[in-house]
Amino acid sequence: MIRPEGPRDSGRISVLGIGNILLSDEGVGVHAVNAINKKYAFSPEIEILDGGTMGLDLLPIFQTQDKIIIIDAVDFKKEPGHVGAIEGNKIPTVLNTKLSVHHIGFSDLLYAAKLTRDIPPEVYLIGIQPKSFDVGLEMTDEIRMHLDDIIELAIQKLKEWDVQISLKTRQ
Repeated sequence: MIRPEGPRDSGRISVLGIGNILLSDEGVGVHAVNAINKKYAFSPEIEILDGGTMGLDLLPIFQTQDKIIIIDAVDFKKEPGHVGAIEGNKIPTVLNTKLSVHHIGFSDLLYAAKLTRDIPPEVYLIGIQPKSFDVGLEMTDEIRMHLDDIIELAIQKLKEWDVQISLKTRQ
């Protein structure tokens, strides 16, 4: 799908969690966006998306957004639980080390988006150094104890982008 020439709609923002929840720490991005969606409301509306391991199937999202926050397990070559953020053109370099099969698809997604000129003007990657990709639905303690740090980085970036954020009321 090639986007028509002309400007994008202003202010279209997505928060995209990627990873495989069946491989413990590999699923941190999905766990993070689920927690964000459960806890916060946004104005204007933004898309909070579970990208799972979809790889190139996520290209249509890149084609329609102005800004994207991506949350994922990233090999920073640091101790497990290290949280970092990377913006724009620096993102592909940190993905050169493939932690799992979905990183191959995600790297290809970024290159395809650039090649087709469908890369959003602002892309922000929040990553955490994983400890384990063992089969299991639970993240390790080292990752779970930093989940709030990841969420806070995403919330801070959304505020920088002038998104109004409120806590959802409990029902």
